[in-house]
Amino acid sequence: MRWLVRLAILALIVVAVGLWLTRPRTDAPDLLAGLVPDADNGEQVFHAAGCASCHQPEKATDETRLVLSGGQRFPSPFGTFAAPNISSDPEAGIGGWSALDLWNALHHGTSPEGRHYYPVFPYGSYTRMAPQDVVDLHAFLETLPADPTPNAAHDVPFPFSMRTALGGWKLLFLNDDWVMQGDLSPQLERGRYLVEAMGHCAECHSPRNLLGGLKTGADWMSGAPNPAGRGSFPDLTPPEMSWSESDLVEYFTSGFTPDFDTAGGHMALVVENLAHLPEADRAAIAAYVKALPLD
Repeated sequence: MRWLVRLAILALIVVAVGLWLTRPRTDAPDLLAGLVPDADNGEQVFHAAGCASCHQPEKATDETRLVLSGGQRFPSPFGTFAAPNISSDPEAGIGGWSALDLWNALHHGTSPEGRHYYPVFPYGSYTRMAPQDVVDLHAFLETLPADPTPNAAHDVPFPFSMRTALGGWKLLFLNDDWVMQGDLSPQLERGRYLVEAMGHCAECHSPRNLLGGLKTGADWMSGAPNPAGRGSFPDLTPPEMSWSESDLVEYFTSGFTPDFDTAGGHMALVVENLAHLPEADRAAIAAYVKALPLD
């Protein structure tokens, strides 16, 4: 009987250590202490981060794009996820969140209630965002309309419905290291921040492994199948991406390609966001794309 008791104790210790290692992480309030919010910069962060693209209601027009009531649905091999309400409504939305709550959501994928968020919320990229930009984004979100639309439920089957397992996913794939390394120019550093952090471009344009983690190295930004099962996201590395930097800047501004086609689908919403940024930022994104592929 002693070996059974010892085995049970060992199993309990292993489970306890595993739960501790995979617990939802948060940071202390002093991380954001002394940062003064700038809602004007927060508006630029909002557009760069593409918040409206996912959280605006279905078929939103110009007048309703800033009503972030959620509801869009995103099919994937792991289930179908519904974008939540992130309006300033204190009950249905995130109007009751502090800047620290937003930081923990973006940086750790942890809710104010201490639960793991699914990585369909691209905190795998947002984790690289700077504290000041998060504080500024929080200030801007507070200026947007409140909407009482309740959140739609995700349709995620077992075992993916077990959020505890997401802690293990984070241990494997969540880190704030930059993918493009080296001695970068100021323009490339800005482009890297816009692409790898706020713009979360790789979430669509990079392939994933069986567990849903983004592949890096030569696979980074090399295109990926659409998780909804319709078509694919294009390869942004040469020779597939043959556009010049000026072609890319024009595309990010107007949606027109060098072949006189236009951006469609979800990319049209991305262009709407990018068009709000300073031209220097669009040029920085173009410079990053033209610096691909990575070794």
